[in-house]
Amino acid sequence: MAAVVLSGINMEKIRSPRNHTTELNDGERALYAPKLCTAFQPLSQEEIINRTYNGNLFDVIKFFPPESVDLMIIDPPYNLSKNFGGNKFTARSNDAYREYLESWFPLIVRVLKKNASLYICGDWKCTAALYTVVNNFLTVRNRITWQREKGRGAVSNWKNSCEDIWFATVGPDYYFDADAVKQKRRVIAPYRENGEPKDWKETDDGKFRLTCASNFWDDITVPYWSMSENTDHPAQKPEKLIAKLILASSKPGALVFDPFLGSGTTSVTAKKLGRKYCGIEMNTEYCLLAEKRLARADCDKSIQGYSGGVFWERNTGREQGK
Repeated sequence: MAAVVLSGINMEKIRSPRNHTTELNDGERALYAPKLCTAFQPLSQEEIINRTYNGNLFDVIKFFPPESVDLMIIDPPYNLSKNFGGNKFTARSNDAYREYLESWFPLIVRVLKKNASLYICGDWKCTAALYTVVNNFLTVRNRITWQREKGRGAVSNWKNSCEDIWFATVGPDYYFDADAVKQKRRVIAPYRENGEPKDWKETDDGKFRLTCASNFWDDITVPYWSMSENTDHPAQKPEKLIAKLILASSKPGALVFDPFLGSGTTSVTAKKLGRKYCGIEMNTEYCLLAEKRLARADCDKSIQGYSGGVFWERNTGREQGK
């Protein structure tokens, strides 16, 4: 059971026995609390590696060493009213939201290396502001649109089921590995040349071909209750989504940084893929969830939808990352 506080009253969240959502008990909170870091003076490169910093971004980032990060993945609050574990973000005008982005984006740019890459997430409503702010400091190279697979229905508008990720780099010299993010797709029309399969292979699981990743992703499953990567964070990104960004834009051993860490998906995925990680998150409960997931990654490096060095389509029977 998970304790939930509503209007000052402690209530128990009753979960189904089949619900695998990651949660914390008091013993785990005590176990992982000493692992959380704070910053009160300038930090060295070694001091930020494989750390979870619990604090306000403005208070912590000023102590980070400049040009220390190889890849930054940012999932900031969208321009929506939402409660992040007690920290409430209120929707505002487009201009006010852009000013909010401008209040912290220059602070994090300084920690990027000269050959670093950056990805920043958003929805249709805030994506224009994201592009404007990022483009003022970095070179925007592409926009990824990913299908969220589910979303609320709408009677007088189109159902919102996609989100954007802007891809940018500090300069012209940056790392990108297209081969690392190829997708394994089922072959609908298996064309043959001289009797042999052309650009596809037949396996025990069926006929598949490897395809280069495009900037539209329709193979992502949003974490839900039967997946152990799921937490009670209201805007959690899937490990599979983050894995694509990490594999494409960082080498093994590179430092991946997330200034809005949430419940730890970026750090956990980076660890599973053999990268160093660092994150900042102001909510202590989310930080503790991140540490629990990081500890679990020591013995379970599986990523749903990624196995055999490739990303699989949904509903192929090979989605558990084993």
